[in-house]
Amino acid sequence: MRPVDPFIGRDILDGQFKILQKIGSGGMGSVYKALQPATNRMVGVKILHPKLANRKDLVSRFRREARAMSHLSHPNTTKVFLYGALDDGSLYIVMEFLDGKNLNQTVRTEGPFPVARALPILIQVCGALDEAHKVGIIHRDMKPENIFLCQQDGLRDYAKVLDFGLAKVTEREMRPGSLILTQEGMVFGTPEFMSPEQAQGRVLTPASDIYSLAVILYEVLTGKLPFEGKTPLEYIQFHVNAKPIPLNDRVPGKQFPPLLAEVMDRALAKKPEARFASAADFGAAMQAILDGRTSLPRALGPAVEDVATVNMGTLKAAVPPRTAATETAKSEPGPSAASVLAAGTPSRGGAPPRTRWGQLVGIAALCLFLGAALVVVVTQLTAK
Repeated sequence: MRPVDPFIGRDILDGQFKILQKIGSGGMGSVYKALQPATNRMVGVKILHPKLANRKDLVSRFRREARAMSHLSHPNTTKVFLYGALDDGSLYIVMEFLDGKNLNQTVRTEGPFPVARALPILIQVCGALDEAHKVGIIHRDMKPENIFLCQQDGLRDYAKVLDFGLAKVTEREMRPGSLILTQEGMVFGTPEFMSPEQAQGRVLTPASDIYSLAVILYEVLTGKLPFEGKTPLEYIQFHVNAKPIPLNDRVPGKQFPPLLAEVMDRALAKKPEARFASAADFGAAMQAILDGRTSLPRALGPAVEDVATVNMGTLKAAVPPRTAATETAKSEPGPSAASVLAAGTPSRGGAPPRTRWGQLVGIAALCLFLGAALVVVVTQLTAK
C-alpha cells in the first residue's frame, strides 16, 4: 500500500494555500495542486524532497529556478508567485496551475503537426526565451517536455515554457554566496536537443537555446529527430559534426515550404554565430514562413557561413538518454495538469570517451603532404 503523502490536505504559509492532491513527482521533488482560498484560484506548488535538503547543489538549483522564473513576466513563461522555505525547512515554489499536456505528450498522441500549427507554438516560445535572454538567463534544457500546451485567451495551443532548473544566469542574477552549478567543461541538458557547444562543455549563449528550439521544431513537424542516433553519445557526436537529415527526406511523400529548409539550416548551424542573432529573430523567420514569404526579411541579416566542428573535445559529465527515469516527472492519477510544473528536469550526466578525430585528420594530411613532396624530389633527382 502506498504511504500517505504528508503534504496532501495540509495548509501551508499560514493558511494561504491548501494542498489538495499530488499531480506529479520526480527525482527532485513533487508538484501539488493547491487552493488559494483568498482568491479562490488553483495554483501549483512544487516542493523539494526533504531528503535532498542536505544536497547543496540541488538546493541551489531549486532556488535558482525559482529566482530565474520570478524575474520573468512574459505571458508564455510559467508564472511564479512565491518561493522560499516552509516551517519544516522544505523548499517550495508556488506557480500558476496549468491544465493540459506538454508538447512531447501531444505529438506522441496526435502525431506530427502541420506547419500551420507547429510554427505558432514555437513563435510563442521564442518570445518567452527572448525575454529571458535579455535579462541574462539561458534555459539550457529546452525540449518538448518543457513546453506545455493549454487553452488560454482563445488559443488552442497556448504555450508555456517550464523548468528553468538548469538555467544559466549571469552574475547580476546570482545572489552573493550562490553555488554556481555550471562551469565550462561540464555537460548538462538532454542529448537529443543539445547544441554542439553545449555537448562540448563550452560557454553558452542564447544561440544554444535557439539550436535546441530548432531540434524541437524538427521533431514536432516530422515525429523524428534530425539524426538517426541510438545512444546519448551518438546524438552528441551528431550534433557536433553531422549534417541534419533534410526535412523533405525525413517523411516520405511530405514536402515543406522551401523557406522552412533555409530557416532550419540556419537555426541548426554548428557555429553559434551562424544562427539567428536572437530568439526574436528566429520567431520572425518562422512568422515569415507563415506569411507565405519566399525569402527572409532583410532585418534578419544574411546567413553566416557555417563549418561543422570535427573535434568533440573533452566532456566531463555523462549524459543519460532522454528516456531515463532519473528525474523525469511521473504522472499521478488525476487531472491532466500532468507533471507540468515539472517536478524536476533530468540533470543528465555521463562521460563519453575523449575523441581525437581532429588530430588524426591533421596527421593524415601531414603524411600526404610529406609523401607528395618526397615524390617530387625523387622525380627531379631521377631526371638529372
